[in-house]
Amino acid sequence: MFDNLIESGSHKQDIGRKGSFLLATVAIYAVLGTGFIVASIIYMDNSLDAQDLELTTLVAPVPVPVQENQPEKQPEAKPQDQKQNVDVRRELIADVTETRLPPKEVSAKASDIPPVRRGVTTVLGNDSSNAAAPMAAGPGSGTGLVGGTPTKVNIAEEPPPPPPQPTPPRAPISGGVLNGKALSLPKPAYPAIAKQAHASGTVVVQVTISESGSVLSATAVSGHPLLRAAAVAAARSARFSPTKLSGQPVKVTGIIQYNFVAQ
Repeated sequence: MFDNLIESGSHKQDIGRKGSFLLATVAIYAVLGTGFIVASIIYMDNSLDAQDLELTTLVAPVPVPVQENQPEKQPEAKPQDQKQNVDVRRELIADVTETRLPPKEVSAKASDIPPVRRGVTTVLGNDSSNAAAPMAAGPGSGTGLVGGTPTKVNIAEEPPPPPPQPTPPRAPISGGVLNGKALSLPKPAYPAIAKQAHASGTVVVQVTISESGSVLSATAVSGHPLLRAAAVAAARSARFSPTKLSGQPVKVTGIIQYNFVAQ
């Protein structure tokens, strides 16, 4: 029973050998790493000594004095001689073509005083003369001076013409029975279900025709129910000539009659 025994002492020796190998490996790597770090530091010191470093002095820029913006001198306006720039009249008389300012009195004798010119300043004086360089007084006004007190002759401006009023749409007119007024009136198809039921009779379709003559809407108002759809479809394809009222095209309402004969 105890012939084959295993000794446990051999495992301790094996573990000891492995531990020694691991310690030796770690020690070798530590020595190599330390040597690499030291060599790197020495190399960096040598490279710094070999560099050519130059000291540069920073000089602040010279401040530029700010010049204040001086306002530009505007040319002085030269005084103008008012007597050379205005019309002189002994009496302020409006132009005969101006109908909005009626004269004070009607006379058959022509006046020897020229009328006030539109857009030119006019003053009262002892004589009547026109300015060499007229002074504009604004459209539709003249100015007169009596003893230093200014008076104005105002001419009202013409009011602008009223804008054109848009023509209101006209209501559709009634055209009655439109069968004879159609340019094109297709015949309706006879439905197969209507043939089986032997449906017949007249179908009346109410239509609205546009200004150009085409059918805008169509509705069957009477007739056999099996024939109404075919009549409406035919009415929508109809064409009419445009109807005009006072020279303006208008819409027309009316009816179209379709007679179906049993087949």
